Amino acid sequence: MLTKRIVPCLDIKNGRTVKGVNFVDLRDAGDPVVLAKQYADLGADELVFLDISATLENRKTMHDMVLKVAEQVNIPFTVGGGISSVEDVDDLLHCGADKVSINSSAVKRPELINELSEKFGCQCVVVAIDAKQIKGEWFVHLAGGTILTDIKLFDWAIEVERRGAGEILFTSMNHDGTKAGFANEALAVLSNLVNIPIIASGGAGTIQHFADTFVKGKADAALAASVFHFGEIPILELKKELRKQNIEVRL
Repeated sequence: MLTKRIVPCLDIKNGRTVKGVNFVDLRDAGDPVVLAKQYADLGADELVFLDISATLENRKTMHDMVLKVAEQVNIPFTVGGGISSVEDVDDLLHCGADKVSINSSAVKRPELINELSEKFGCQCVVVAIDAKQIKGEWFVHLAGGTILTDIKLFDWAIEVERRGAGEILFTSMNHDGTKAGFANEALAVLSNLVNIPIIASGGAGTIQHFADTFVKGKADAALAASVFHFGEIPILELKKELRKQNIEVRL
């Protein structure tokens, strides 16, 4: 059985790690380089670094920050934010990223997924999907959750797999920052629809929430931010408890 992965997420704005609720009310959570090193040392399986204002501000991801983080970590490191071309990805991989996460740019030009997969391999391409449940249907949102589209989550997930994505990072905007648990029903549907790994994001508040998303949501990895940034759930303690529940994790 493949081990389940625990993935801290560094949402970066103006060079600092931030965290909000339902994509708003951001508060400072510390220096991303310091946090990245801590997480690598404390047993995180991977790291995700999202420059959350890059798309809104129409600029590229901060390469100097990516370089600094890459120097501090020895675990797979995914970078997202403002990526819209093969050249952008080439630059980030040279800065030390292992994978890239694309979101708005993939929706606007789906061929980008094909181009990146063909050039760098599907294992390098993570498609992040921010979606919100509205009147019982999940709709994809762009630009840090600020733009509603008429694209349905499950249709888009099938398409990104077909185009060559290696993983899907699904964030439920309804659950983000609420600490009320992950969107396990939607995650289970996603897991049954596609054959690539699904990273669950949005809603982690307790150790049991992680266990539930692996069992009920069938997620392959669970991403969280504030519970790690503010010391509410130590990663080692989380993994030991998951092991007790017969969930395979790397210790």
